[in-house]
Amino acid sequence: MSFAMCALLGYQFSPKLRNISSLKLSGMDGVSVPKAMKELISARANITRIEKQWPDIIRLIASVMTHKVVPSDILRQLASFPRQNELAIALREIGRIERTIFILKWVSSMAMQRRTQMGLNKGEAHHALKRALSFNRRGEITDRFSENQHLRMMHLNLLAAIIIYWNTKHLGRIIQAMQRQGIEIAPEKLAHLSPLGWEHIILTGFYAW
Repeated sequence: MSFAMCALLGYQFSPKLRNISSLKLSGMDGVSVPKAMKELISARANITRIEKQWPDIIRLIASVMTHKVVPSDILRQLASFPRQNELAIALREIGRIERTIFILKWVSSMAMQRRTQMGLNKGEAHHALKRALSFNRRGEITDRFSENQHLRMMHLNLLAAIIIYWNTKHLGRIIQAMQRQGIEIAPEKLAHLSPLGWEHIILTGFYAW
């Protein structure tokens, strides 16, 4: 369903593909498939179900885009009863199509594989920073009340943002100092710099809010 929602909202969902040989591709009625790929098609997307639910899909996406509903809430609700809900089934069919397109693009494009891996590395580095900040709990939130859980997440996000801002600011100063000394840095090398490091920061102590 993530593939469907991201595509309908105009985003490219790019997950890490594990065991790609076991992933299933979906075909569609009326779309010809090369003979060499027919063995890879294990299912067919039900376009009729998508067409029947299309008005509701448009209303759902409009509600998300206008912030009338939270995407995580609607996905949780739809996932709780996918067999009974026709809208959830239609989104699943769209997801099959989008996932197939993504797999085919990913397999045929080394550049896309590199971009996907870079994005995943950044995400993992961001999570590693937050785990380091909450080293005592190791990333676990044990508060029973949702309000306290929300506050802890806000505090953690704020601390991570402060470190990222500080790192970005001083990395910029270092680069400017090197340029004043006549040291040129290629743009492709600058693209690999990350402000997510924390080895130079003392994380122990208490945070007073």
